[in-house]
Amino acid sequence: MSQVVMYTTAICPYCVNAKRLLDAKGVAVKEMRVDREPHLRQKMMADSGRHTVPQIWIGNRHVGGFTDLWALDKRGELDALLAAE
Repeated sequence: MSQVVMYTTAICPYCVNAKRLLDAKGVAVKEMRVDREPHLRQKMMADSGRHTVPQIWIGNRHVGGFTDLWALDKRGELDALLAAE
């Protein structure tokens, strides 16, 4: 299973929804809290080109935010992406 990395904050409802979706699929998420470690936001922005959370990577692929993750799931593409090594 691919590693999932998600940049989050404590008060982000989209982060909560993304974690719930991945949890329902039995996926462990490596959470990077940009509100606790501000230097991580700079890395997230440099790597993704975006400044909002969540920002989600599955393996080496930048998926985007929650709505991008949700759209992948609705198209039936998320499970295969998560299963890839």
